[in-house]
Amino acid sequence: MSTPPPPPSDNSFVPPVRRSGVRTVLSYTGIPPSWLDKRPKLPSRNWLIFLSVTSSVVGLYAYDRRRCKQIRQEYVEKVKHLSEVPADPFEVLRKVTVYGSKWPADEDYDQSLRYFRKYVKPILIAAGVDYEMIPGKRHGEIMKRVAEDIRLRRRLDLEIDIDSDVRKALPTYRSPAVRRQNELEGGIVIIGRPTFKEFMAGLKKGWTSGLEKVDEDEELARILENDSHFDEPEDPRDFDMDEPSKKSPPLSAQTSPVFSPLQIRPSFAQNSQQSPSLPTDVPAVIPPLPPLLLVSFTDYIGISQIPLMIWDFFNQRHKVLAGAQAGYRLVMNISRPIEVPESLDQQAAPDGDIQEQNLGDLDFDKQAESYYKKSLKDLPKDIEEIRTKYYESLAGKLATARELARGTREPTKAELENPPPTEVELRAERLKKERRWRNDVDGWNIIKPSTSVTWDPRFKNALRVFVDPPQESTSP
Repeated sequence: MSTPPPPPSDNSFVPPVRRSGVRTVLSYTGIPPSWLDKRPKLPSRNWLIFLSVTSSVVGLYAYDRRRCKQIRQEYVEKVKHLSEVPADPFEVLRKVTVYGSKWPADEDYDQSLRYFRKYVKPILIAAGVDYEMIPGKRHGEIMKRVAEDIRLRRRLDLEIDIDSDVRKALPTYRSPAVRRQNELEGGIVIIGRPTFKEFMAGLKKGWTSGLEKVDEDEELARILENDSHFDEPEDPRDFDMDEPSKKSPPLSAQTSPVFSPLQIRPSFAQNSQQSPSLPTDVPAVIPPLPPLLLVSFTDYIGISQIPLMIWDFFNQRHKVLAGAQAGYRLVMNISRPIEVPESLDQQAAPDGDIQEQNLGDLDFDKQAESYYKKSLKDLPKDIEEIRTKYYESLAGKLATARELARGTREPTKAELENPPPTEVELRAERLKKERRWRNDVDGWNIIKPSTSVTWDPRFKNALRVFVDPPQESTSP
């Protein structure tokens, strides 16, 4: 017979655990007791590192974006009263022209204008200032656009061209003099150093070139007309050593039985003879031009600039402040004459020959050129290599096109499924490629760091630059 266990002594008595009211209530909800009895402890070393880095990044991002909103709203409050002024329905609002060229080595040509829309545009919209954006999809397009606009303006001023009667009948019609005055009240926004170089080059070309309209495709076709790439190869069977006078001449593009667009085009010389004589004198004085708003812009491209991209992502407030200040300068409409050295006023310096010196406003955003990709210096050489390879493959394509056009051989099965280009298509393709190659090289020669900003002494009294109005500066 077993003996009963001895009664518990006083030393082994364990008092019941006293729970708080909340834990007692939660114990009846089905939550496991181990969850309620678990005591918190410090995270591990890895978790502490992760939480510290994450909270720092999120905090920096949140602070930067909050400051962006504050800065933008501060400048919007300064100018929004201008948009609340009642205006006549037929009154011409103040309007500015925005130029933004392609940043070197960036396939997205719209980066400069995207900068304008994000940082400068909100201030103009708040002030009721209209704008027109002109993008440069390839290098040199801004230069050509500015030169063409000035050529058309000179033709209107000389009454070579006049407004049509239909345009004059519109209720919103304004005479050229009134339109000029509206332009002076507006302004020109230039985004970045490449745009500034192209704008100044186009400005000089527009005020120094002739007034006749030049078809670039026709002029290039005239230049390429006498090259040997489309000449008919000489066939040895056509030679007769006994009768050299009966030797057949090589079949050129003009005698080729295949249709060519160059054959029906009138020569450039004939067009110039048929057009009436136009004044070719360069004006001694350039009339005042709209003030310039120079907006700094740098586009980071390449792996080596990734740290700058990261820093830029977390410091957007600096861009917001710079863009807001630029928009505020334009809205307040306070400008000064452009500042250049005395040596440039006396004589126009050729491009690239200006010595290293302080050029005043012509040095605008010059430090941005140090961020160009180093490989761009070989751009003309790379284009020349592409041109050489293209013409090496052109001979075979041209021979195939002529054989099929003349019926000297039957097309293969692959040629029936995918017909090769004809000679006409090859000529059009060559013209298109040559125009793009030449434009790219010419455009790069304008904006490359070794080329100085184009200058003409007549610009001294015609150009003005927007400046900050007297006020207290705002720091980010």
